[in-house]
Amino acid sequence: MRAVTTPARRIGVVAATGIGVGSMLGAGVFSDMWAAVLDTGDWYLAAIALAALVALANALSTAQLASRYPVAGGAYAYGRAELGAFPGHVAGAAFLVGKTVSVAVGALVLGSYVLPGHAQWTATAAVALAWALNARGITKTATGATVIAVVVTLALVGIVCAAVVVDGEVPQGLRFAQESGPVAAFLVAASSAFFAFAGYARIATLGEEVREPARAIPRAIMVALAVVVSLYLAIAWALATYVGADALGALASRGQGAPGHDESLVGPIEQLAAVGHVPVIVVTVTAALATFGAMLAVMAGAGRTAMAMARERDLPAPLAAQGSSRAPWRAELVVALLAITLVWTSGANLLLVSVATVLTYYAVANLAAIRQRVAGRTENLRVPVVVSMCGLVASLALAGVALSASTDDVAPAMVVLALVVGWPAVSWVVRRRRA
Repeated sequence: MRAVTTPARRIGVVAATGIGVGSMLGAGVFSDMWAAVLDTGDWYLAAIALAALVALANALSTAQLASRYPVAGGAYAYGRAELGAFPGHVAGAAFLVGKTVSVAVGALVLGSYVLPGHAQWTATAAVALAWALNARGITKTATGATVIAVVVTLALVGIVCAAVVVDGEVPQGLRFAQESGPVAAFLVAASSAFFAFAGYARIATLGEEVREPARAIPRAIMVALAVVVSLYLAIAWALATYVGADALGALASRGQGAPGHDESLVGPIEQLAAVGHVPVIVVTVTAALATFGAMLAVMAGAGRTAMAMARERDLPAPLAAQGSSRAPWRAELVVALLAITLVWTSGANLLLVSVATVLTYYAVANLAAIRQRVAGRTENLRVPVVVSMCGLVASLALAGVALSASTDDVAPAMVVLALVVGWPAVSWVVRRRRA
C-alpha cells in the first residue's frame, strides 16, 4: 500500500451541493443541445426526463459506492476496488477523456457568449485562468462554485419567468427531425441532454476533502440533481412554448466553437431572454459565470482522478504531486493543455464525444455498484440492483448513440475508443506479463 497525503476535510454538504449544481449548470444549459432536444417534437420533455432518469440511476450507484469508498478518483477507485484493475482503468480513462473534452466545450461556449468572433482565443484564456485558480486550492473553488450556482440558478429562473410574464407568441406545435428519423432524433436528444446532468460526478471525486463523506456525498448528489432537473424541465418547456424548434433549428448545424462556424446565430437562452425582454448583458454575464464555474469544478475533478491514477501508476507518478494547497496542479495542467488543443481542432461534435465517454465511466460505476450490492459490501446506502442494472444498460446504449452521432468520420471515434479501451487493455497486458 503506497503512502499518500490525505487532504484536510474542509467541504460540507452545502459546498458539495454547490459544486454539483455549479458543474451541471455550466456549458450544457447554454449550449446548442436545446436544438436537438426540441427537434424531437412533442417528446422533448421525455428526452429530458430520460436523461434525468439515467443520471438518477447513475447518481444512486455512485452515491452507494462513495459511501464505502470516500476517496479521490470516483468510479476509477470504485472499479478497481470492486471489479479489478482493468475496469477501473477504463473508468478512469473514460472520465479523463470526457471531462477534458467537457472543459474544451465549456470554454468554447463561454467564448461564443463573451467575445463572438474570437471564441477560440477567449476559450484558451479561460482554460488557462481556470487552471491558475484551481492550483490555489479546493477551498476557493468550493466557495466560488457555490456562489456561482446560486447566482446562475436565480438568473435562469428569472429568464423563464420573464418569458412567461411577457407571454410571447406561442408556436403552432413542434416537429420531429426528418433527417435521421424520430427514434434516432429522440435518442440523440436524450444523449445530448445528459451532458447537462453529468456534473454530479464531481461531488464523488471530492471523497478525501468532504466532511463526513458517507453522509454528505449521497445527500449532495441527490439535492443537486433535484435542483437541476427541475430547472431544466422548466427551461425546456419555456423554449418549446415561447421560442420553438424552428427558431433553434439553425443552431443544430452551426458546430459550436468550431473553426469557421457562424457565431452570429443567437443561442437558445439568448432567444428565450429576448422573449422576456431581458437585457443581453444579463445572459452574457450569467453564461460566463455558469460555464467558467463549471470549468473550475470539472477541471478539479479530472485533476483528482488523474492524481488517483498516478498513485496507482496508471499515469506517470509525477502527476500525483500536490502543491501547498493540496491541489494536483500538475495533473490539472495536463488537462488544461489538452483542452486548449481541443479548442483549436474540429471534425467532431465535442459535446457528444464527452457524453459517450462519461457514460462509459458511469457504466463501470453501475457495474461496480451491482457487484458491491450482491457481495453485501455496502455501507449506509443500499441501491436496488435493478436500478444499477438500468443505469448500466442505459449508459451503454446512450454512449453508443452519442459516439456514432458525434462525427461522420470514423477516425475520431477510433481515437476515443483507443484512449478509453485500448490504453487500459495494453496497460493490463503489460502488467500481467511483468507479473
